Amino acid sequence: MALPVTQLLFLQLVLAPTWVENIELQVAIENFRTLHIDYPRANYAKGFRGYCNGLMAYVRGRQQTWHCPKVHYVLHAPWKAIGKLCKYSESFCENYNEYCTLTQDSFPLTICKLNKGDTPTSCHYNGTLTNQRLYLLCSQQYDAEPMDIIGLY
Repeated sequence: MALPVTQLLFLQLVLAPTWVENIELQVAIENFRTLHIDYPRANYAKGFRGYCNGLMAYVRGRQQTWHCPKVHYVLHAPWKAIGKLCKYSESFCENYNEYCTLTQDSFPLTICKLNKGDTPTSCHYNGTLTNQRLYLLCSQQYDAEPMDIIGLY
């Protein structure tokens, strides 16, 4: 049985944006997993001149950009431990128009910072290994998954 044209138009106008929004959330979650979690921590060849230079070459390749991010956070904890941190988010971060949370525990992470004075496409990084609490951007308020690291505490 075919749907009337008005019902089809309604489905396209109402459900299509929801479908696109859902795909964007899934892409953000997958990008978080691939770009911000490195567990166990990778070892890069000496030619990269350090962990962060190797990692950021990978990040820039995944993002398909020549742009050098100024700061990038990489967690050295399993997804099983990180993925559950957004199960309930009490805070709404208006600057991001998303729910967010501050973790109760500290996690091992590397902070990769772009060397000052580098040209826009000459990316050389210094890395700092630390343990810190995280401000995470979450995909929704309940039963959510992390989408980004928006700060450290």
